[in-house]
Amino acid sequence: MTRHPVVVFSRRCAARFAGAALLVGLAMALSACGGSDSTSNPTPAASASTSPVGCSATPIGGQPTLTTTLFVSGIPSPVDFQVPAGERARAFVVEQGGRIRVVRSGTLVATPFLDISSKIRAGGEQGLLGLAFHPQYASNGRFYVNYTDRSGDTHISEFRASPPTADAVDPATERELLFVRQPFANHNGGGLAFDNAGRLLIALGDGGSGGDPLNNGQKLGTLLGKILRIDVDAGSPYVVPADNPFRATAGAHPEIWAYGLRNPFRIAIDRPTGDLYIGDVGQGRIEEVDVDPGSRRGGLNYGWRITEGSRCFNPSSGCDTSGITMPIYEYSHGEGCSVTGGVVYRGCRVPALAGTYFFADYCSAFVRSLRFANGQATELRDWTSSLRGLDSPTSFGLDAAGELYVVDQDGEIYRLEPS
Repeated sequence: MTRHPVVVFSRRCAARFAGAALLVGLAMALSACGGSDSTSNPTPAASASTSPVGCSATPIGGQPTLTTTLFVSGIPSPVDFQVPAGERARAFVVEQGGRIRVVRSGTLVATPFLDISSKIRAGGEQGLLGLAFHPQYASNGRFYVNYTDRSGDTHISEFRASPPTADAVDPATERELLFVRQPFANHNGGGLAFDNAGRLLIALGDGGSGGDPLNNGQKLGTLLGKILRIDVDAGSPYVVPADNPFRATAGAHPEIWAYGLRNPFRIAIDRPTGDLYIGDVGQGRIEEVDVDPGSRRGGLNYGWRITEGSRCFNPSSGCDTSGITMPIYEYSHGEGCSVTGGVVYRGCRVPALAGTYFFADYCSAFVRSLRFANGQATELRDWTSSLRGLDSPTSFGLDAAGELYVVDQDGEIYRLEPS
């Protein structure tokens, strides 16, 4: 497998380490799975939208400095920001405590879009952790969430808004896709995204508690420490896509798309390229960004727990890195402590930034960017000095025009735009 060059960002950011427990998670011990291992070929789902809806402001030439503009505030512990394809008036913000909120034309709607807080244990690295809208949400009203229940176990569930324009959803519409029993409270992953074939990608942590003691990251016989890929438009509750890489591998779960991950808290698909970006939280030394190029068909091993980033972890030296896909970017715990995976900018406000991946660190609150080209990270840039208000970034998002937003745990959503 390809081993991408590793880029280490050597400049140290000013530290603003938070004392609160990290939201990002890492544990998933699987003892029950509600999925189907069907080998039938599913009918291909329609692709998600691959281009923004259109410019809402005059494009700015060159490489302008970016600044933060407050979009909305007063949201308790926000952890995700999503906008369905083609939606111009609404954005959706996930509260860790178990609610999804609607922001309509810049105003926070008082009534929650979805409230499942009675089902959820929240705090630390548990709670309502991820949201993805079906590519055809505008017609079918279906969306998907990742949450931990009151026992701390993980659920991947579908809900349905009827009609899709509704600002509130009945929790009774829940249809469970996956159930994962959790022996530890941390490392729960949380990222959800649809790829360009309309398949749902699910990011799961390695099962904790620290150092992956069961070596789940490297075991294909467990869903832990993996990116999963399922077809939610066929079967009950889903079908394993015919082109998943481990369908014919003895002893492997066919849902697995990629493995060797410690805690992929945030993942994102770049629509024009199909590239999958993964922010994988490190153990004690290294934070990393991984990429699964859209030109491949999955099956990559990102190394954990053999490696942490590009360095040997178990064993601590002399490890065998053959077959491991190295991160395209990593940084040490001298600069931060928990990577917040981001998104690829595809807006038209700053044309020079199209195709640029933005990400952050939860502890030091830096915001950086890179461009993935020819298998490696290029055009590295740190934006932190020009940004204001960020304390603990937990997620990024794009609106329907491809413009960029960053979520802060303190309760604010900021739009990044030319200063």
